[in-house]
Amino acid sequence: MFLSTGSSGLYKAPLSKSLLLVPSALSLLLTLLLPHCQRFFLYDLQAVKDDFQIWRLICGRIICLDLKDSFCSSLLIYNFRIFERRYGSRKFASFLLGSWVLSALVDFILVEAMWYFFGITASRNLPSGFLAPVFALFVPFYCSIPRVQVAHVLGPLSITNKTLIYILGLQLFTSGSYIWIVAISGLISGICYNSKILQVHQVLYIPSWMAKFCSWALEPIFSSSEPTTEARVGMGATVDIQRQQRMELLDRQLMLSQFAQARRQRQQQGGMINWNRLFPPLRQRRNINYQEGRRSEQQASPPLEVSEEQVARLMEMGFSRGDALEALRASNNDLNVATNFLLQH
Repeated sequence: MFLSTGSSGLYKAPLSKSLLLVPSALSLLLTLLLPHCQRFFLYDLQAVKDDFQIWRLICGRIICLDLKDSFCSSLLIYNFRIFERRYGSRKFASFLLGSWVLSALVDFILVEAMWYFFGITASRNLPSGFLAPVFALFVPFYCSIPRVQVAHVLGPLSITNKTLIYILGLQLFTSGSYIWIVAISGLISGICYNSKILQVHQVLYIPSWMAKFCSWALEPIFSSSEPTTEARVGMGATVDIQRQQRMELLDRQLMLSQFAQARRQRQQQGGMINWNRLFPPLRQRRNINYQEGRRSEQQASPPLEVSEEQVARLMEMGFSRGDALEALRASNNDLNVATNFLLQH
């Protein structure tokens, strides 16, 4: 299910880990041990409007009272942890905060529109929980995660690495009568924040002092250790697939080690990394004359052009322009590989 985001667990994703553990534990506690306290966590917009119970906008939009919704949202948060690694915890938290606040406003608008046009009262029936930001994360997931075809079904229909994630989102979308209101408000807020409409990202963000405090206080609790580099081979894979996966793993480890070695040399000597000194992939080494042909080809070919958009995205993650250019050239403009280079070294 999680092929689109890798298999590094919750490494470098402390915020995602806290969103997995804390709300899920509280949801279980309220359902199994404290059912009489669930009324304090109802997402009741009518009470907010009539009785000015503003606190329900916070308590009612953090903890899921339906275990099925809690389970589905936890799986989606685990899948979307890749954005915390890409953006950094502060920017990821700013996106969640912005979409969380914007979606509350959109909830009010949609509920009032339903009452005005159709006479349907939905203000007391909205689902509780941290659902709107989860749906908002589908926007960067659709825009930035590459689509890789896995298999064909019924001719033109194909299964990709993103199909099961969309199916899980559809399951959450249809889990209640009025959850579609929260889903639509989450998608609208995600589009507004991701596309920087009305400069929302400059208003709704996590201040640097708060990010430093949370990093100091909470990261030691929710941080995860670095995973091993050994890749797991899927069950039922053929010998050829296993052999190919192992070869790709060796290629990736080789490139990472070469990148780290070249970066250390640059720090000691200064200047840019000479990527022509990196070793060729293992599968191409089977040709005895490969090195000589590759050396002459490198001398004749011009330097690889790098996408400025991808350079800008890497710089937004906190990397320098020089490192971003070098990593993109080394990875042949593959943003995911370049990001892994820079994150792990």
